[in-house]
Amino acid sequence: MGVGQLWGDREHAFGPVASTTTLWRLVDERIGAARLPRIRAARAHARERAWAAGAAPAHDGWLHIDVDATITVDHSDNKENAAATWKHTFGFHSLLMFLDRPDIAAGEALAGLLRAGNAGSNTTADHIAVLGQALDSLPPQYRPGPDNPHAPQILIRSDSAGATHGFAAACRHARVGFSLGCAIDAGIRDAVDTLNTADGWYPAMQADGGIRDGAWVAEATDLVDLSKWPAGTRLILRKERPHPGAQLRFTDADGHRVTGFLTDTPNGVIAGQLAGLELRHRQHARVEDRIRQAKATGLANLPFNSFDANAAWLEIIMAATDLIAWTKLIGFTDNPDLARCEIETFRYRVLHIAARITRSARQPRLRIDSTWRWAPAIATAWTRIRTAFT
Repeated sequence: MGVGQLWGDREHAFGPVASTTTLWRLVDERIGAARLPRIRAARAHARERAWAAGAAPAHDGWLHIDVDATITVDHSDNKENAAATWKHTFGFHSLLMFLDRPDIAAGEALAGLLRAGNAGSNTTADHIAVLGQALDSLPPQYRPGPDNPHAPQILIRSDSAGATHGFAAACRHARVGFSLGCAIDAGIRDAVDTLNTADGWYPAMQADGGIRDGAWVAEATDLVDLSKWPAGTRLILRKERPHPGAQLRFTDADGHRVTGFLTDTPNGVIAGQLAGLELRHRQHARVEDRIRQAKATGLANLPFNSFDANAAWLEIIMAATDLIAWTKLIGFTDNPDLARCEIETFRYRVLHIAARITRSARQPRLRIDSTWRWAPAIATAWTRIRTAFT
């Protein structure tokens, strides 16, 4: 069902809405590559307004930006740039960056680059392009730079696909830190053997600050050659007993699964030292949930034949993701059931409920079915959002 069909019989609540055909034609025929920067600029302006209205993260803390790629499967070969992917599927291979917002168990979609299905996972140029878009999407006072000494510190987190010398150098040039997963090669395996002999491992940390049973961390910076990486780069390793039933790998050592990451965060910055750094990097896994939510919002399908139109569709999906996040951050912060629920639940409880905005005594009022379980929370959120932007 199209937007025009969905809202056409509710003009009293939503106002005049274009037909589905008109909306489709707008994206498919009138939004080309030249207009994408204007869409991104509009999204950045909306973020600035939303953060000023109360959706901003703490200015005195770290901003964690997660980058990851995802495949949108498409079984039609008549779509421009749809191609075979490295996962032996067919479709597109987008690269996305999300700002981690753990207070609502979600993220803000800072940037996205629609790519052909055969695009590489570790393409440095694409990672650098998305990094630039992500930083440009932040409000000016949050962007790193010599003229903005009071901006919060920013950390870019990635899996091993982002662990390239060029991307690490680009992060350093942009004045942001990095925490990049790395592949376990022969040199790192030798370092693991050295650490095992020297008993150089320390207990890993749980998210609540407790010790993580069966997991240890160690620093291997002095045991491998990091001369090609930016100055101050450190190599942190983690070993953990695989979960029961897990398939063993050739890189496992003495029955332990070994992973590693590269970071330029110096000692003493993060609480917990090595364990704190490893926990912070491990939380990059949240990006998988952000992508899954984006697919539930519309990224699961790219509906147009034109590549530029599908790129515009990606921008629309990211805008919708941001609108949901800001609605939760401003309107539902005291209601964890609604602030932290996933998009399907939020859609059912909040977005699909019929309501009407009326005016009485020159004041706008929200008319909503009072028997709906979440009606009081919706009414409160509507008042907060309206007040925040007044």
